[in-house]
Amino acid sequence: MPAHAVCDAIRDDIVSGVHPPGGRLTEELLARRHGVSRVPVREALRTLESEGFVTTRRHAGACVAQPSEREAADLLDIRALLEPLGAARAAQRRTEAHLKVLRGLVRLGRERARHGRLGDLGALEGWFHETLAQASGSPGLAALLTQTRRKLAWVYAVEVPAGAAVAVRERAAAAVRVPAGAGAAVRAQAAPAVRARAGHPVRPARAGAGAEAGPAAATAWAMASWAERGAIVDAVARGDAERARTLTAAHVERSLAAYRLRRPGPVNGAKQTVDAVGIRA
Repeated sequence: MPAHAVCDAIRDDIVSGVHPPGGRLTEELLARRHGVSRVPVREALRTLESEGFVTTRRHAGACVAQPSEREAADLLDIRALLEPLGAARAAQRRTEAHLKVLRGLVRLGRERARHGRLGDLGALEGWFHETLAQASGSPGLAALLTQTRRKLAWVYAVEVPAGAAVAVRERAAAAVRVPAGAGAAVRAQAAPAVRARAGHPVRPARAGAGAEAGPAAATAWAMASWAERGAIVDAVARGDAERARTLTAAHVERSLAAYRLRRPGPVNGAKQTVDAVGIRA
């Protein structure tokens, strides 16, 4: 197994919670788990440390990191800045192959959501956003977007918010009402929310918190989310960079209500990071 595959496997284990926050990452045990020597494991740990998933402690060695609440909030801000840019670039640089994949994923996502098969959506959402990032034609931007989404899945649970029935109606209506050329206005409206998050950390996830919204609301929320993605793909297909940017900014902003920290981290940015994955927004 090459070093990059070992790195991917260890990262996946961190994101899914196999290796808990603060847990030691012993080269010997990791090498045995993945059937490799310690050399690719050592390389993988160095890469994961540069990405922020691993930290090295004196007398303990490599450990799973744990981000502060401020660092967690920064991830949401980074997503809010990068995803609209990626969508705008995709509208200018996408290929027909990208459009074919994106349209197919939207069709599948809507179908699964309509039938309440929410467990299938996580993989489709990841594939959609990875393809949209690749369609930007910028490898550096695509890599940043992919890394940001991995960290978001690690740090946050995504739960249908309380009062989801009202939120879903507003979200579905907004998905088709964002006017062309409204990008600057949407970004101006989003800015106060971004600044507010920096000073007011997102609430921690609670056991069973998403259940109170009910399966019908969860299905409706997923359908609205895929409707938004469909509108983004339409804008990308037309080559309308400003509308793609506007719709993506609105999609990101509306999804923030569903994010909950999986567990509180240290407040003042200690050198550590968090765990796993749920429904995505």
